Amino acid sequence: MPDVKPQEILDHNDSGELWPVRDGPAFSDLQSAYSDAFAVRRLRITRGEVPAGYKVGFTNRTIWSRYSVYAPIWGFVWNTTISYCEGAGNVPLAHVCQPRIEPEAVFGFRATPRRPATLDDLFNALDWVAPGFEIVQSHSPGWKFTAPETVADGGLHGRLLVGPKTPIAKLARDSEQLHRTLASARVRLERNGELVDEGSGANVLDSPLHALMHFVTELRSCPGAPDLATNDVVTTGTWTDAWPVAAQERWSARFDALPALEINFE
Repeated sequence: MPDVKPQEILDHNDSGELWPVRDGPAFSDLQSAYSDAFAVRRLRITRGEVPAGYKVGFTNRTIWSRYSVYAPIWGFVWNTTISYCEGAGNVPLAHVCQPRIEPEAVFGFRATPRRPATLDDLFNALDWVAPGFEIVQSHSPGWKFTAPETVADGGLHGRLLVGPKTPIAKLARDSEQLHRTLASARVRLERNGELVDEGSGANVLDSPLHALMHFVTELRSCPGAPDLATNDVVTTGTWTDAWPVAAQERWSARFDALPALEINFE
């Protein structure tokens, strides 16, 4: 996508169509890719969308070699892409390009963490944690891309379903207990009642809390990036591989430390 304008990126995201095959990488470095992502963010706000938080991708080290991306990236979540449920929800796949599903831990913030933030500061700023299904997408044919391309492509965010919220204080008394609880938790990912994959919270940079810490540090070191705000959500990366999904499928995730979550695709 050399010389592609932010409006063209947004238009293509809206259409759900693949980018055309091209020679060479679309973006040469992460800085320019984040700059374009921020420009697309401004366009979405101008047309009336409201930022709801952030997604963090490629925190699961076990799948880095499959996608040739060897460090986490992040993008934005919107009021138009996020939905909530109490255990089961329906999500349409219209205009989502090459959708895949990821079971994750999603955090909700009650306050902006101190600067610079420690794990204890993050813990004190958190309100709740919930199971989530992020529906990721890629406009690059065959899910073949570079890290900068994933950033410019909205961080690969498509949709986010957030399940029942557990107050942080109910799950852990401090950051160390929250880290250990989520790191040791496992998940079973099923499609139409059949086991597809299993994973653990430790896969995402040793725990979802550590993945969150990495994200906050990276966010605040990125020129032009908006800081975390009250009521922001952050989804912290898949515990399993990302699996292709299709309309009329029913997927479920059974977590050890979090409530179960079911999603029906339309």
